[in-house]
Amino acid sequence: MRDPYELLGVDRSATQDEIKSAFRRAATQHHPDKNPGDDGAQQRFKEVNAAYQILSDPQKRAAFDRFGSAAMGGANGPGGPFGGQGAPFDMADLNLDGIFGDLLGALGIKVGDRGTLQKEVKITFEEAAFGCTKEITYDRVESCGDCAGSGSAPGSATERCSVCSGRGRVRFQQGVFPIAIERPCSRCNGSGRLVVNPCPTCRGAGLRNKPRTVEITIPPGIENGATRLVERGGNASRPDRPAGDLELTIRVSPHDFFRRTGDDIVCARPITFAQAALGGEIEIPTLEGKGKMRIPPGTQPGTVLRVKGKGIPRRLAGGRGDQLVEVTIEVPTQLTASQKELIAKLAEDLGENVQPQQASFMEKLRSLFG
Repeated sequence: MRDPYELLGVDRSATQDEIKSAFRRAATQHHPDKNPGDDGAQQRFKEVNAAYQILSDPQKRAAFDRFGSAAMGGANGPGGPFGGQGAPFDMADLNLDGIFGDLLGALGIKVGDRGTLQKEVKITFEEAAFGCTKEITYDRVESCGDCAGSGSAPGSATERCSVCSGRGRVRFQQGVFPIAIERPCSRCNGSGRLVVNPCPTCRGAGLRNKPRTVEITIPPGIENGATRLVERGGNASRPDRPAGDLELTIRVSPHDFFRRTGDDIVCARPITFAQAALGGEIEIPTLEGKGKMRIPPGTQPGTVLRVKGKGIPRRLAGGRGDQLVEVTIEVPTQLTASQKELIAKLAEDLGENVQPQQASFMEKLRSLFG
């Protein structure tokens, strides 16, 4: 008979929490479904379970510490290699995945619904930039107010569940697990009590759907896809348990003019050839409304001009980002004869030397083709 402390890898002074954690690790490591092709995995898994039966039971642990394996009735004693049923263990605590998780699911052992609700909140580009307050109305499951969550009609009492004797949990022995396993009683849904005369509002469930309105604050500078958490704003999975949380995902609507890049905003602004050549002041859209911006003489197509402090408020550093204006130059498409003549005269007067980008391009072209 192997030392159970050695099997679980814990000291003799280990606490019950340390023993349970060690068992979880060892059970995951040695489970046969996690070790396909390893003939010894099943035996190791049984030994680990049997070791936990001893160390999780204070009386058996004390007997083993004092008398060794003789106190357990030997390796062939009742209840397995170390004898007895041991302390019950809730296999849902293992939180395993993969094949072992599928096995637990087949046994009906699943992690309970914690009542978390997920909703989306749509806001405008400006609301995301400067922050806002929103009222969110949604339906959630909460304790029935007419029966105070008991599930019984007013004036009626519940009776103790005969299946679990009022404990709310049942213990069973599964062949693959040589330990006692506990799970919520399916008859009373883990409450330990049975409804005799159901509440007409919730039909004995103790829970009901009800609309709820909450007010949330959207901070300035929030980004699309960010989340906000409303604690206890979700569903109640059981009348005797607190509600889960409400998780809100922020969705920012696109803007007609702006797009966001970090804390900066970007917009495009068409100008005329005359404005690009001579410069001047133009009107631009900003997050606060209309604004003004200077165009330097000789502005080229694709130039990006920066307007300081007109972007998104910075959430951590303070201040605001900038507004970037991409300049596009419009070319007139419908010209009169006199306008065409004037443009042709201008092109002749300008010549090649005052067109720096074109002159540079033609110079490279001549060097390329000789």
